[in-house]
Amino acid sequence: MILLSLVCLSAPVSAQINVDSIEGFDPHIHHLQEVTVTGLTGTTRANHSPAPISVIPPRVLQETSSANIIDAVAHQPGVAQITTGSGISKPVIRGLGYNRIVTVNDGIRQEGQQWGDEHGIEVDAQSVHSVEILKGPASLMYGSDAMAGVLVLHEQPILPQGQMRATVGGEYQTNNRLWDYTVDFAGNKGGIVWNWRWSQKDAGEYKNKRDGKVWGSQFREQALTGMLGLNRRWGYSHLKFSTYHITPGLVEGERDEETGKLLPSEAYQKIYHTKLVSDNSFILGDGSLKAVIGYQQNRRKEFEGEENPGLYFRLHTVNYDVHYTIAREKWQWAAGVSGMWQHSENLGEEFLIPSYRLFDIGAFASVTRNFDRWTLSGGLRFDHRHLHSYALVDDGEERFDDFSRNFKGLTGSIGAIYRVNDQWNMRLNLSHGFRAPNLSELGSNGEHEGTFRYEIGNHDLSPERSWQFDLGVDYSSRILSAQLSLFANHISNYIFLQRLDANSNNFQYMAGDARLWGGEVTIDLHPIEPLHFENSFSYVNAVQLHQPSDSRYLPFTPAPRWNSDLRYDLIPNGRVLSNTYVNLGLECYLHQSHVHTANATETETPSYTLVNLSVGTDIKWNDRKVASVFLTATNLFDRAYQSHLSRLKYADGPGICNMGRNFTVKVLVPIAL
Repeated sequence: MILLSLVCLSAPVSAQINVDSIEGFDPHIHHLQEVTVTGLTGTTRANHSPAPISVIPPRVLQETSSANIIDAVAHQPGVAQITTGSGISKPVIRGLGYNRIVTVNDGIRQEGQQWGDEHGIEVDAQSVHSVEILKGPASLMYGSDAMAGVLVLHEQPILPQGQMRATVGGEYQTNNRLWDYTVDFAGNKGGIVWNWRWSQKDAGEYKNKRDGKVWGSQFREQALTGMLGLNRRWGYSHLKFSTYHITPGLVEGERDEETGKLLPSEAYQKIYHTKLVSDNSFILGDGSLKAVIGYQQNRRKEFEGEENPGLYFRLHTVNYDVHYTIAREKWQWAAGVSGMWQHSENLGEEFLIPSYRLFDIGAFASVTRNFDRWTLSGGLRFDHRHLHSYALVDDGEERFDDFSRNFKGLTGSIGAIYRVNDQWNMRLNLSHGFRAPNLSELGSNGEHEGTFRYEIGNHDLSPERSWQFDLGVDYSSRILSAQLSLFANHISNYIFLQRLDANSNNFQYMAGDARLWGGEVTIDLHPIEPLHFENSFSYVNAVQLHQPSDSRYLPFTPAPRWNSDLRYDLIPNGRVLSNTYVNLGLECYLHQSHVHTANATETETPSYTLVNLSVGTDIKWNDRKVASVFLTATNLFDRAYQSHLSRLKYADGPGICNMGRNFTVKVLVPIAL
């Protein structure tokens, strides 16, 4: 098996390949039967990366009750989410979020106005087969914006030659009356491969015992994804298409003066995301040439009850990536270029950020050398980004001026893995990250609905540059598995929003030097095969250097979190039931007192504990799986709480609590054709 370490993988990575599905392919001749031309997939590759990686397999995603794909991955150690109600989630990795995280879907980086608090990730959760979470600067692979890490959302692998399969699924959640339907049809005939999926989701307002019904938290989602391609001896060529439409409400948080109850909200959004990707890989000698080009269009409209939108953004993005990887004996090399072109337009009656054009390009090279017990990896990348913002006159006054900025960054990574023995594994990694400021940070000037802020940009911001050191120790035995991941991160010119006056909602982007340190520890005790007692603890300490006490801590730092799951596999493989389990889970969030209190930007968040219970099973008939059924209860004791990263925490008055008790029923039915 060819093992390309983390630093050997270039930007936009792509679909998995089952080489047995390639017509005429003889795996015994080519010795590539386990190759997946993607990001690091599976625990084997994760174990051969000097930087920390979490892998969420398909079964875990199926068992998880969630409102969107980010909600599904946010329970992993070191990962959190910024939420605006139940339908909008943004990922946070080790205390960093927004444009510091790159999300890869369909082989390219997802681009959809992700600078906004209430701008989620426009991806159909049902189309995601597995997830890889790369923690720490990944600018070597992805260029600017991958300073905190990367979420790689993998689609389903190609079916083996001659097979076709359909899947029908449904889900219902009681708290917000969420209905979720999906239909998928995939196949591989004569090397012609396809996979098409339709999904629809409808959710009402969620409830909790303190606020009652949270008006404006409803949403509706529709998605169509498809792939048609050709697999041959020389490689593959796949054409991917997706269209995604979500209509989320906006929680305004206004309350009745007499009763204190939340009032109905007329504000909502309409977001359309369309994507077309050409994903190609060609086997050349001992290596492969990867060529990916994609086009995305994101349209975001915000309404206040009227027919015409207030804010209306239309964003065009072209992504490109060409790289070559080769492996010979104990050496692996990779080199390539990648980047994107963007054009954002203002088409509404209100304005927050200016229209702009952007072009960036990056070139990288990396190498890995395997020894008996050591694996050494290293690489360098250079990026150049040009940004041009256009002027706008609104009601006779200049809202935005015309300006251009150029940003350059040299990034790199060097790491080592030492396999002490069959049980112990050690990892060291030093990486340098780079992030150019986005247009919201440079040029915003307007009311940001849904965040309760008027935001003001700063033309003078410089790029963020980080140095991060990672140390990891892994242990595995028959009854115990444990992993310790520690990191220290120094960021120059860290950009953040700060309230200008405690008596107003005016916020401006500022910059300073930041230091983050912390880590994650995971311990899985399994004294007998069916029983697993898994515990994890995540902690981040994030401060801004050389600042007074009220502005010392960085805003939106996740609270320390302890997760505990006690799982028992009741029937591993029976005649009628298999993979039958019961799981009792605790999510304990500690008191977050490290807050940015300058001008009342943030407030402390008390500790709280959530209790969850889930059961699931596969149902068989004549030794074939005919259905998978999952039952989940989250927040079982209906705790009224506010997440420290919930934007609704800062609504008028006491803020708004998160979702109360919720029961979920999910059914998946595979159909072999």
